[in-house]
Amino acid sequence: MATITEDMRRIVADAMLSFAATVCEDGAPNLSPKGSVFVYDDAHLVFMDIASPHTMANLRRDPRIEINSIDVFRRRGYRFKGTAEILPPGSGPYEWLNEKLLAANGPGYPANAAVLVAVERAAAIDSPAYTFGGAQEAELTAAWRDRYLQAHRT
Repeated sequence: MATITEDMRRIVADAMLSFAATVCEDGAPNLSPKGSVFVYDDAHLVFMDIASPHTMANLRRDPRIEINSIDVFRRRGYRFKGTAEILPPGSGPYEWLNEKLLAANGPGYPANAAVLVAVERAAAIDSPAYTFGGAQEAELTAAWRDRYLQAHRT
């Protein structure tokens, strides 16, 4: 079991959108965006099945999963590989996550089941700007925030 560090927690929280990869019945990958990924404890991530019939079907058949959380401004993140467990309403992780989602999004937020991921391996994902360009995080964050704001001006 991998230990989820404080930096990993920060990246998952700040990313606000992660991507979950599962294995389809024919062996092809299935990549699905997840806006409800949170760190549950030092060894688990959790997300809610809101509208993910393919992800859930894949996990029922094959519980292997990889979740990538990238902070687009910091240009770095983490890949978490592990095993998923689907948990129904009433379970501890489901209720914990459902409370967080209702507080953030208001009543009526859809929540079919929680997916608890036992993180077996975690690895950093860094922009080549760190490796080859010698960039510093503060510089990249400022530059990419500016690019984002310019792209989204109306």
